[in-house]
Amino acid sequence: MAIDRREFLKSATAGAAAAGLSLGGSSPVPGAPPPPRSVPVRRRAGQPPDIVVVGAGNFGIWTALNLVRLGATVTVLDAYGPGNSRSTSGGETRGVRSSYGGRPEGFVWNRWANEAIRRWIQWDEEGQELLLPRVFYQTGDLILREEMIPYLEDTMAQWDRLGVDYELLDVDEINYRWPWIRTEEGISLGLHEPNAGVVRARRAIESVAKRFEMEGGQIRIARAALGGSDGRRLNDVTLGGDESLAASTFVFAVGPWMGKTFPELFGDRIRIPVGNVFYFAVPDRRFMFPNMPSYGVPGCTGWPALGPDHRGFRVRVGGQAGDDPDTSDRWVPPEAHERPRQILERYFPDLVGAAVNETRACHYCFGPSRNFLIDKHPDFDNVWLAGLGTAESFKQGPVLGEYIAKRVLEIEDDPELAEQFRFSLEGPEGREPGPDPEDLGG
Repeated sequence: MAIDRREFLKSATAGAAAAGLSLGGSSPVPGAPPPPRSVPVRRRAGQPPDIVVVGAGNFGIWTALNLVRLGATVTVLDAYGPGNSRSTSGGETRGVRSSYGGRPEGFVWNRWANEAIRRWIQWDEEGQELLLPRVFYQTGDLILREEMIPYLEDTMAQWDRLGVDYELLDVDEINYRWPWIRTEEGISLGLHEPNAGVVRARRAIESVAKRFEMEGGQIRIARAALGGSDGRRLNDVTLGGDESLAASTFVFAVGPWMGKTFPELFGDRIRIPVGNVFYFAVPDRRFMFPNMPSYGVPGCTGWPALGPDHRGFRVRVGGQAGDDPDTSDRWVPPEAHERPRQILERYFPDLVGAAVNETRACHYCFGPSRNFLIDKHPDFDNVWLAGLGTAESFKQGPVLGEYIAKRVLEIEDDPELAEQFRFSLEGPEGREPGPDPEDLGG
């Protein structure tokens, strides 16, 4: 099946304009009213979709929703389903902050993260009408350090350029606002981002998937692989057995499965370490939203318990090397509990000895550039690759999805921005795949 590109773009542009989307850039018009819910896309029975999106995680499901809103018919394929426990996006919570100083891609990430915060708030406002669960909690974020460092200085410089609110707090002010945070062992300052927050990740992905289906998209539980091709065009994906699914365009947003899906393309240039998360029982409301911000201390991020689920006080520390996301064990063994308890003892002494409510583990995904990958497959003109989230993409999902959808439909035309996300097996000089020292991803 072929799309008449001229007619499709004409209808897509008209639909986007009606929805209040800004097609010329990566952000909507400031002050514009929230876009109305899209009219569901109609698809005749048996008609193949315009676009197949493989992967129902953060990159995939947000892209699929925006493609539908731009007029395409879309089918999403996922081996386990939206919000599943093996996906990187299927955890209970993810942080939403914009402190990205000292990184080449930091300013774009900062701008997008702040736009995403506005969209997360808007998502919840619209979701109330549809009886969707609240997913975003504006906790604020507090980065604690012993001294001023370039990472913080550059972050504040970015915020100054973007007009983002922040506070640089001395230790007396930290002790006044949150006296249960221990600062005696060297903490001298805190960088407070009041608009930052936390998203209930699994609920968010499930909610986006529901909206996608309500607006005409289709989700199928299936493991997809490259099918037949003619020259530089992929004709279909195989779904196991003799079944296949054809489309005009394919988007592979497969998270930590990227290297497994395209081994000949990436080789060993992708890292998928497993991060461990602990949720501790809290003794009182000091450690619950809204009385405690999310926090970042050297080697650890976390946030307060959120009322609806009450998982507990969240502590994220390093995990272990990752191999295969289909078979990796997500159980966090007792010997891995020492480090998070050290964090509690040093910074949150009233939580020493707290019971563990639950643990979580997921794969992160780092490529050579340690920026996101949003580009065409080098061997196919109608296949897109979207992923390598570097532990920082979930928070930006509402913005990423719109940007990727416009790239796929050739509506977004910022070559300089696109260059940052191009496919490459060579990283910046001196940077190997893996997290930066100041990666505070949620």
